[in-house]
Amino acid sequence: MGLAFYPFVFVKNKKPGEKLLHHECIHLQQQLEMGFLLFYIWYFVEYFIRYLHYRDHYLAYRNISFEREAFRHESTPAYLRERRFWAFRNFL
Repeated sequence: MGLAFYPFVFVKNKKPGEKLLHHECIHLQQQLEMGFLLFYIWYFVEYFIRYLHYRDHYLAYRNISFEREAFRHESTPAYLRERRFWAFRNFL
């Protein structure tokens, strides 16, 4: 479990895996592109909309565009080098 809060990544496990760190680094890039405040406003508004749709916390969380992008590419180390600007839009 982790949380990206630019410029930091907070993790629960003392030895986080590469996959988790890469997932959180994707979120850091998203925050850089959007700006910290806009990222979190968008994140929570999208979560709320998804929650109303799914009526389930986990499904709402997994279907946030930022999370969909990060989960899809967390196992691809080169992704951040190849990623296009505001790529999360492809996951809306």
